[in-house]
Amino acid sequence: MYSKNFFLLLLANIACASALMLSRGDIAYGIEPVEAYTYVQDSAAQSSSARSYEAQIEPRASIQRVISYDTLKPSYCVKASDADIETLMKIVQAEAGGEDRRGKLLVANVVINRVKNKQFPNNITDVVYQQSQNVTQFSPVSNGVINEVAVSAETKEVVYSALRGEDVSNGALFFMARKYTPPENAKWFDDNLTFLFSYGGHDFYTR
Repeated sequence: MYSKNFFLLLLANIACASALMLSRGDIAYGIEPVEAYTYVQDSAAQSSSARSYEAQIEPRASIQRVISYDTLKPSYCVKASDADIETLMKIVQAEAGGEDRRGKLLVANVVINRVKNKQFPNNITDVVYQQSQNVTQFSPVSNGVINEVAVSAETKEVVYSALRGEDVSNGALFFMARKYTPPENAKWFDDNLTFLFSYGGHDFYTR
């Protein structure tokens, strides 16, 4: 009888051991634990997210690559080198240094209008130093004052503003300071040009 009971107890122990092994079959038989599966899944999601992020930043990187000095440099209404800008500042200061901002702007506008007009040279420096029958177009060029002026901060601001398109000239191509102009020269302005308006110390004309 004891042998029979011992045999039954042995079978019960074997059954419990088997049940325990089956309950841990995920490890015993090489099945991946839930935690490991979740980790693999999360890694795949992270990899997908990384690829998506790279796809998003790629166009931005492409945009950054095409930015150059030509993209960032100022946009002017006429082509102007550093020498041209300096010349324009000097002639504005020489012609209208004692006038207000609008008076300075008008002189800058006239020079720029000439650059745009096919009847005159196509750059600022050549316009300012142009001669007709050995006569200069601007008196500060002929008397040398253009090389003696100290350009003010306001003149610099006005010149850059004019180059960026600020224009109050109504298309003026000429101006004269009647007070200082010989009568015969003033008569030529009045007889050959169309008067537009007066401002400050200058009369402004077009053809």
